[in-house]
Amino acid sequence: MSKTAEDLFQTLEKLGIETRSFDHPPLFTVEESRALRGRIPGLHSKNHFVRDRAKRFFLVVAEEDATIDLKSLHTRIGAQGKVSFGSAEAMLDLLGVTPGSVTPFGAINDAGGQVTVVIDERLALAHAVNFHPLTNTRTTTLSGHDLIRFLRACGHEPLLLRLPEA
Repeated sequence: MSKTAEDLFQTLEKLGIETRSFDHPPLFTVEESRALRGRIPGLHSKNHFVRDRAKRFFLVVAEEDATIDLKSLHTRIGAQGKVSFGSAEAMLDLLGVTPGSVTPFGAINDAGGQVTVVIDERLALAHAVNFHPLTNTRTTTLSGHDLIRFLRACGHEPLLLRLPEA
């Protein structure tokens, strides 16, 4: 059974990670979330759940204005052949989230380490970054450093990449 947002917050607290959360109507896209930019400080992200030909899964977490070229991404992340979007079923099974709620916090549900988490270096270095806490009706802010600590605590050594800006 997948962990809940409450489980996530308990884990973050145990790790000594400070967060701030904002409730809002459901947001499914980066475009919809831009309306909150004045209320929620820090960098915002877009998240792509992809798989390669060998059926290996990757979660690419990029700054919202980054360009993610799916035709060449495989060469930068070590995928076998070009990548395509993973199915909603695989996303739910591996990360415990549905489309519109994709987040690096989903690593808490991937106990088997089947998903490689790829983080845009800009997010990792930022003072404040924002992600959905397993649900798209809330946004949670933490530091990029604490995001990396969280991922490592969940058994996911993130692959850090500098993704080009749009």
